[in-house]
Amino acid sequence: MTIQIGTSGVTLDDVVAVARHDARVMLTTQALEAMAHSRTQIDQLAASPEPVYGVSTGFGALANRHIPSQQRVQLQRSLVRSHAAGTGPAVEREVVRAMMLLRLKTLASGRTGARPEVAQTMASLLNAGITPIVHEFGSLGCSGDLAPLAHCAMVLMGEGRACGPDGVEVPVPQLLAAAGIEPVELAEKEGLALINGTDGMLGMLILAVHDLRALCDTADIIAAMSVEALLGTDQVFRPELHEPLRPPPGQVRSAANMFAALRDSEIVASHAIGDTKVQDAYSLRCAPQVTGGLRDTIDYATLVAHRELAAAIDNPVVLADGSVSSNGNFHGAPIAYVLDFLAIPATDLGSMSERRTDRMLDKNRSHGLPPFLADDAGVDSGLMIAQYTQAGLVSDSKRLAVPASVDSIPSSAMQEDHVSMGWHAGRKLRKVVDNLVQILAIELMSAARAIDLRAPLKPAPITAELIALLRQSVPGPGPDRFLAPELSAAANVVRTVSFSASR
Repeated sequence: MTIQIGTSGVTLDDVVAVARHDARVMLTTQALEAMAHSRTQIDQLAASPEPVYGVSTGFGALANRHIPSQQRVQLQRSLVRSHAAGTGPAVEREVVRAMMLLRLKTLASGRTGARPEVAQTMASLLNAGITPIVHEFGSLGCSGDLAPLAHCAMVLMGEGRACGPDGVEVPVPQLLAAAGIEPVELAEKEGLALINGTDGMLGMLILAVHDLRALCDTADIIAAMSVEALLGTDQVFRPELHEPLRPPPGQVRSAANMFAALRDSEIVASHAIGDTKVQDAYSLRCAPQVTGGLRDTIDYATLVAHRELAAAIDNPVVLADGSVSSNGNFHGAPIAYVLDFLAIPATDLGSMSERRTDRMLDKNRSHGLPPFLADDAGVDSGLMIAQYTQAGLVSDSKRLAVPASVDSIPSSAMQEDHVSMGWHAGRKLRKVVDNLVQILAIELMSAARAIDLRAPLKPAPITAELIALLRQSVPGPGPDRFLAPELSAAANVVRTVSFSASR
């Protein structure tokens, strides 16, 4: 698969394909021509005696110094080296690849003034599977993701640190030589063009949106399994109780998924008459409202991501009339807000999932199930400690759901006196999404075991299908056994299978 990168940018699916599946990229002729055209404007400004920010001056609080032409190659090299100041663990390969693609997309817009060969070199890095090592800390989400992008730019220059396609770190000159890639000597404006973007936080947003959308479908089916396991009713999920009365599309879809998932369930039918419960607990009855709220938040975040994909983030920027102008489009606030926003309902979905699990393990609330779903309660502990693990994950997500975007620490001698912290919002959200996968996996294991214990009554065909999928790697009820590998296997099911009742 090859992604064509032109002046109109890329799609969300393109980002996922390149970041995760190593899709190849190719710059269109239109993009190369647009870059060459804007470069002529930069060359003219570089030759002018008048100082122009980003072209012939210093940067940030040092922008008042005019740099003579003989020092400008060194200026660009120094900019990238000094800004590659990240620290902490290396971030994930897929985040770095998404970031590189998004910076390449902006270079291809023809708005940055970078030469075509700079963009072609970045495309070659992506196609060769060469991944710069980018660190956890270094970006404040304003003036772009400066340090993370600078670590990428270092590799274009033949410096810094990077891994090959096998994930093993190799000296950068060796990696480039093996791939037949010549390092780039940056000219005026190109250092800024490579680092002054919101690409890291946007890449994390796009990946999170992709993951959470799939998790919502699977969460609906797992919640339906818990309804069966706890002898709940499917009647609260009827369509007439949702769209006509409360029409948010996320809620309507989740309710429809759960209602369809419980169709023809012998377990649900077994207590339709004579059941003394008036209403199910909120964690069962209100599942569509919570998962639906996350769905609607994802839709809004997707709208923001689409808008950002249409943007050309750089400062200064080359306008359509050929003029070059400073701006504040590098500020990451719009992305930071939705990264924080997504963490809240994703955390709450995990919190509700844990409550359903706890209910299945409590003999006083599980309607006839053995304590902790144990084979021989007392001798066996069953899934008691799996719920502890789940509760720990929920608590961690609640901590991570505290917004990063409301914080700001001034930088660059107060020139950059308000920053977005969008990179940090993205890092937190990635952990929340990973926690949610594991939380749902523990509910899946619990609900599957509880449903098995309701035999000979059979679950609905759709929930039975998900149980069968789980049983390929996680055995059913029985005496206590090593649970950690089963939790990992269940998480892999949740992570890799988007399971919806509306397939």
